[in-house]
Amino acid sequence: METAELKEQLKKQIIQFLNLTDLTPTDIKDDEPLFGDGLGLDSIDSLELIVLLKKEYGITINDPKEGRKALTDVNTMAAYIEANRK
Repeated sequence: METAELKEQLKKQIIQFLNLTDLTPTDIKDDEPLFGDGLGLDSIDSLELIVLLKKEYGITINDPKEGRKALTDVNTMAAYIEANRK
């Protein structure tokens, strides 16, 4: 899968997994922070994203620091998936 396709798929999955029904994939920029001032996600959402990575890509994140880095934005999530996908 191309990186651009992966990013588009990730945006759709973020919307679906987090039930962000008022957003579309075009509303989420690749480099927009997912937490804080960006998309405004919280710690519960981060757990959901970790579940998404496990369920959809077979990637387990055990270290919270690693998770924080991997879930910065769509770009970092895509890069993390490409580097760790099984």
